[in-house]
Amino acid sequence: MGEVAVKYKIMCDPDVENAKADIIAEAMDGMVSDVGVVQLVETKPLAFGLKFVEAHCVIQEGDGTVDAFEDAIREIDGVGEVEVLEIGRL
Repeated sequence: MGEVAVKYKIMCDPDVENAKADIIAEAMDGMVSDVGVVQLVETKPLAFGLKFVEAHCVIQEGDGTVDAFEDAIREIDGVGEVEVLEIGRL
């Protein structure tokens, strides 16, 4: 099977005290799961001093692999919303 490149926008969970984009980005840097890897992580400004994490990932193609990778991202403390910005085959 092939691979897909996915760019994610990851927001901090407003219900978690001390949830910060920089801490989430650190946790994601070099993250490896059974189905994919994070290749690039950046924190970017959103509005009014808020930041979000943009992650570029390479995930194995297959049924449920993207969902499994997103579940691994959601397990990081402080992660709220995970949105796919771009997805494409490699």
